[in-house]
Amino acid sequence: MTTIDNISLILVIIGALNWGSIGLFGFDFVAAIFGGQMSVMSRIIFTLVGIAGLWSITLLFKEKLPAHTDR
Repeated sequence: MTTIDNISLILVIIGALNWGSIGLFGFDFVAAIFGGQMSVMSRIIFTLVGIAGLWSITLLFKEKLPAHTDR
């Protein structure tokens, strides 16, 4: 996996955790940390998470290498 793949997965996980907290508790962590849903920083974070989600689609179609096992 490349660095951009790893960053993308981290951002997707952050987004998933944030959506989970919204669904379960009605609390938006990103908005709380960065000053509301319409603040510039929150919108940048939401945009980066969205782009990371789109990038992560490509991970489904990458050729997978077999795991190396030592015997």
